Amino acid sequence: MATEAHDHPNYMAIFWWLLGLTIAELAVAYMPMPKSLMIAGLVSLAVAKATLVAMYFMHLKFERRTLGLIALTPPILLMMFVVITYPDTAWRFVSGLAGH
Repeated sequence: MATEAHDHPNYMAIFWWLLGLTIAELAVAYMPMPKSLMIAGLVSLAVAKATLVAMYFMHLKFERRTLGLIALTPPILLMMFVVITYPDTAWRFVSGLAGH
């Protein structure tokens, strides 16, 4: 049956991918580069690792689409909250500096 290969993920392949991403994180952490670029690289690698873990070890890849949407809802709401409240927090920070 052709569908049996898709029912069981290759956990060793995922392990090797996670190991490779971890080695890449260590390489980025020790490279001489601007701090903002290093942070962006490390966050990108961490998101890739979290995606692999969620998709294969939490079995979200093999679930229905609605379960995936449920799992994505909190990060989307968090980003919306940050974007909506950013002007207020930035204004409070700027006005607090002006008052001193």
